[in-house]
Amino acid sequence: MTLTIRLDREEDGRWIAIIDALPGVTLYGPTPDAAIEAVKALALEVLADGITSGERPGLTQIDFVLPRAEAAFAAGDRAR
Repeated sequence: MTLTIRLDREEDGRWIAIIDALPGVTLYGPTPDAAIEAVKALALEVLADGITSGERPGLTQIDFVLPRAEAAFAAGDRAR
């Protein structure tokens, strides 16, 4: 399973990381890295619950992807 992380910056300066494939898996952080790490941890918890409950049988691999445009934005390059 490959999960794409969307990253954006709120007007108040906080960073938000979102994994659309997992409803509700959205977290804020003071930095891009903090938001990304937090959303990855939450995604793993959600998936672990799904495996335990039998909702996600056969799940053996999880990859997180941060598209180049998102990574450039996080690095401060706003030219997408």
